[in-house]
Amino acid sequence: MKIIVYGICKNEEKFVKRWVESMAEADEIVVLDTGSSDNTVSALQKAGVNVTEETISPWRFDVARNRSLDLVPEDADICVCTDLDEVFHPGWRKKLENAWKTGCSQAKYRYTWSFTPQGREGIVFWMEKIHARHGFRWVHPVHEVLQWVGEKTQGPVILVDGIQLDHHPDPEKSRGQYLPLLELSVKEEPHDDRNVHYLGREYMYHGQWDDCIRTLMYHLQMPQATWKDERAASMRYLAKAYRNKGEYEEAKSWYLQAIAQAPYLREAYMDLAWMLYEEEEWEGVLYFTGCALKLTERPKTYISEATAWGSLPHDLRAIAFDRLGLREKGVEETKKALALEPDNERLQNNLKVMEENIEK
Repeated sequence: MKIIVYGICKNEEKFVKRWVESMAEADEIVVLDTGSSDNTVSALQKAGVNVTEETISPWRFDVARNRSLDLVPEDADICVCTDLDEVFHPGWRKKLENAWKTGCSQAKYRYTWSFTPQGREGIVFWMEKIHARHGFRWVHPVHEVLQWVGEKTQGPVILVDGIQLDHHPDPEKSRGQYLPLLELSVKEEPHDDRNVHYLGREYMYHGQWDDCIRTLMYHLQMPQATWKDERAASMRYLAKAYRNKGEYEEAKSWYLQAIAQAPYLREAYMDLAWMLYEEEEWEGVLYFTGCALKLTERPKTYISEATAWGSLPHDLRAIAFDRLGLREKGVEETKKALALEPDNERLQNNLKVMEENIEK
């Protein structure tokens, strides 16, 4: 079975050694460099990577991905698309070979998109950028995805237990290009609900609250926008936009709608709990953090956010109990928070103060 890793890069010299070592289980690694001004190209070539240099203008991620896919030999059985800031855990090839069957088209695997400052997993979901050599092309200028374009019906998509890919991005890299590319993507395909959602979220990241509200309202009205997880996320982002505009009751209404849309997700409960924490509505904080903690199975989608599954629920409950005079319960919740984040100095100090107050 011939397995080829392919990717795109620009000015990622510092990631080369780690990435190549991680991808070395493949039969070959091919890379499209889109204009590095550092030593990325020479470092890759010294490591045995087949590098092609080409400028993509105007820049689009889908065009660059497709050009890099074109570099993969025609006789490859499996293509593995990764970026240089990503790292496979060892043994990924054997797990892939064991799971891949004749006729398969894609493979899903576990992907850790972010880590906490303490090195714990943040956002985790299942990725599917491993695919058969023929029948696929990348689409969308940004947040690009694989699309089946083969003449026959697409083959099965398998889930490969045990393959783990970690993302360690460059914190200095700007995402400034995302907004214009998302605006272009929605202009090209106005009926693609996924990209409309992403555009609304990007406006939120940029603090463009009115654009965020307009775009996400449109997303929720789209008949094809049926995935409840993403709809709930749009509602949460609407709440954040209204909150930043000072329309607090409207914000609370959208948080409650998000909860109703996807009651199995922690994020909306925690967003509302945080808002009530800021308003010192302690009973509300306890209620909504309690609802969040009743959900014990973390979803396998990108919607799942680290804070909702970390120490924050117990942290907020501890403060709420303390403010209500229930200090023993506050201590208990702080200890639970510390069990999830033992190096957090603020939590350590909170525990010390709470225990001292009980002794008085």
